[in-house]
Amino acid sequence: MKVTREKTENSQAFLSIEMEPAEVETALDKAYRSLVQKASIPGFRKGKAPRFLLEQHLGKERLLEEAVNKMAPEVAEKAIKEQDLKVVARPQVELEKMEPVTFKVVVPMEPTVNLGDYHQVKIAPESVEFKQEDVDAAVDQLRHNHATWEPVERPVAYADMVILDIESHIGEQPFINQKDAQFHVAKDFDYPMPGFADQLVELKVGDSKEFALKFPDDYGRAELAGKEASFKIKVNEVKQEKMPEVNDEFAKQVSPELENAEALKEGITTRLKIQAEDVARATHEKKVLDAVADLAQVEFPPVLVEHEIDHMIEDQMRRWQMSEKGLDEYLKNIKKTAEQLRDELRPMATKRVKQSIVLTKVAEQEKIEVKDEDIKAEIEKMTADMTKNKEEFTNLLNSPQSRISLANMIATRKTIARLVEIASGQASSAPEAQKEAKQ
Repeated sequence: MKVTREKTENSQAFLSIEMEPAEVETALDKAYRSLVQKASIPGFRKGKAPRFLLEQHLGKERLLEEAVNKMAPEVAEKAIKEQDLKVVARPQVELEKMEPVTFKVVVPMEPTVNLGDYHQVKIAPESVEFKQEDVDAAVDQLRHNHATWEPVERPVAYADMVILDIESHIGEQPFINQKDAQFHVAKDFDYPMPGFADQLVELKVGDSKEFALKFPDDYGRAELAGKEASFKIKVNEVKQEKMPEVNDEFAKQVSPELENAEALKEGITTRLKIQAEDVARATHEKKVLDAVADLAQVEFPPVLVEHEIDHMIEDQMRRWQMSEKGLDEYLKNIKKTAEQLRDELRPMATKRVKQSIVLTKVAEQEKIEVKDEDIKAEIEKMTADMTKNKEEFTNLLNSPQSRISLANMIATRKTIARLVEIASGQASSAPEAQKEAKQ
């Protein structure tokens, strides 16, 4: 075969491969031996019909199609070895013409990276901020969690709990039909549909009401979007929330380990401070990584972005619990075509791929290492609180594939930590890494 590299761009090699007649004949013979085992030709047992009869029976085009399909991956692999190309994803192989048999092959190659002098990136750490109002809000949430509900003899108001009978239909189909249903009358609460809570305000015990509501056209559940539901309700009871006072007794209700209300507030303050520090650290890390990635010049094959988009769609489907229903059902649910969804995700996927490549290169220059003890410590951390199936899960994490994933995760974490040290002025510059970056 004759291999010609027509061009190289975007970390992709574009090859043209012209096959010799003898190579095509060998592929045709392989295709014959494969197809003859499956073909039913009168007068011959399967696998015994001669080639010329098989061609008459199936058509020469079918034999050639089988030969080309079998030939394509082998041809691409040989051409890649001949050209000494470092491949990062499966090449795209396309039949260009039949006379002579010629393939077009697009080979995704290793990205090229010029990091620039990332040691000059300086970004101060984020300040940690949280207010007393945050502590008060957290205490109030605990009060709500431990509140009781007491019956009242007055019209329904927002924030009340209402016990009511509901009969409802969407067209001829029953919707919600329940006796003594509990409903929290909260503003902007969309259950069972937008506007339902507003219909209850000012009703009294014993009141009945009929009304109809329409689901928004962009409602999350596609099967309900734009449809009208009719309701008949009767109010059986109205309750209001009684929140406990913040005192020592309340603190012990929250946790028996707390001695008094002051200890409760101190604990909440500590927790909120840790959360604020986590947010500040994550924000700072993002700014540093964005700055280092923006400084770098990176070229990579587009197929890496498409693979990242695939992963992002899989993650979205898992979050929506749609994995088992399939992509078509998911697209129907979010009211988008596959092309629209991929176009929407492409900018973020491109950014992720670039940052991943940059981090890999930084780890190489900064000589970031992940040792066996690092992986062991990570597994112990992940299984520390497990009581059931701990040994089984530990064995799973120790599988070769899982250890590779853990090593990549730890390397990424260490590399980001190193970049944060550099950007914060907390680490001395590495002359060797700087020299390599400039080169």
